[in-house]
Amino acid sequence: MKFGDNFKKIRNQCGFSQQYVAKQLGISQSNISDWENDVSRPEYEKLIQLSKIYDVSLYDLLGIDEN
Repeated sequence: MKFGDNFKKIRNQCGFSQQYVAKQLGISQSNISDWENDVSRPEYEKLIQLSKIYDVSLYDLLGIDEN
């Protein structure tokens, strides 16, 4: 799975819009769209913030098996 697909899947499971997440992060909605479409990747600090907003581990956010 691409990182962007996982970002989108988790955001949708949380019931959040791209606009809502962008506002929480203090960035534009187009940044969220770019991440979800694998056009760009979030900075490390934004990954941490995303994991907190979505209430998931960084492993889950990135779709990485912890084992």
